[in-house]
Amino acid sequence: AIAKNQQSLVSDMLFRIRECNAPIPQNVMEFHVDGKRIGKVTPKVAKLLCSYSNTETKSPVFQTIASKEKYNTILTLTKEAGTTCQSRTKAIMSIMEQLRDDGHITGWRNELYPIAEGFYDEPLLLMERAATSFVGAIEYGVHINGLVRSSSSSENDDQSTTKMWMARRSKTKSKYPGMLDHIVAGGQPANMGLMENVIKECMEEAGVPTDVVKRGIKSVGAISYETFVVQQPTTNDDEGDDPRMVDGVISRVVLFCYDLELPSDFVPKVVDGEVESFFLWNMEEVMECIRKDYNDPMKPNCYPVVIDYLMRSGYVSPETVGYLDVLRELRSGDCC
Repeated sequence: AIAKNQQSLVSDMLFRIRECNAPIPQNVMEFHVDGKRIGKVTPKVAKLLCSYSNTETKSPVFQTIASKEKYNTILTLTKEAGTTCQSRTKAIMSIMEQLRDDGHITGWRNELYPIAEGFYDEPLLLMERAATSFVGAIEYGVHINGLVRSSSSSENDDQSTTKMWMARRSKTKSKYPGMLDHIVAGGQPANMGLMENVIKECMEEAGVPTDVVKRGIKSVGAISYETFVVQQPTTNDDEGDDPRMVDGVISRVVLFCYDLELPSDFVPKVVDGEVESFFLWNMEEVMECIRKDYNDPMKPNCYPVVIDYLMRSGYVSPETVGYLDVLRELRSGDCC
């Protein structure tokens, strides 16, 4: 199932992947908790975090200290944060709520993410989903390719008879309203397994019954990206000396990818209002959407997942210049 115009497709793939990987400033500071590196922040963000105090104790929660290993400065927590997951969670939540109230953090979700050195490590703290990029911690999520294959196609023979369910995001979403999206995607919250989350999201977002998910789901890998998200100033200080000025935050993401083969007579339905409609595309339409100049694009982080599917399914020949670049850049961020 090799696509036509291979070189153009690879060029478009790299463009879409790089949209998710804006360069990180060279002067970033590491964020450490209990001696473990769990994030990255700019000096301005570090200064902002250190300028806030716990609303209950009136003491700072964040501080900058000299690194013992390198000749630079790191961001860490004060004794005020305590030494347990629960105490750190409570102390940092106080700061993040103030940042929200002051307009620095938007799209508050009331959903806690585990923050750790790596995905399989015990959480050092839990943090509001909308705040994780403020300390540059890795966010994890699940993205699902909803596939329909005719009797003439199979997993190893992905011809034009394979189609992919797409979604249109609700216009009321705080991020990327109205854009194209996967049939199902979601963040990975605390205290929930990956497959448990996949099953939950499939039902909540597209009305896919648990038995249908279990029959058709397959874990197929992960992609990662890291990007610098420029923040608009919340003050009128043109000189940038105000400690509450923020230049930008660092978004670091790992997405676990799944292929979900659905029955040909199954039609997703809107359940929780995250999306407003679903529609079925053939693979030619999917590849058309990847074009740089496509006028109705997907949410940016959907592209690497779809591109990963196309690469795995043989739509691009390894003889095409840039093939290895695509494979490498699909995991541009830390995968840990």
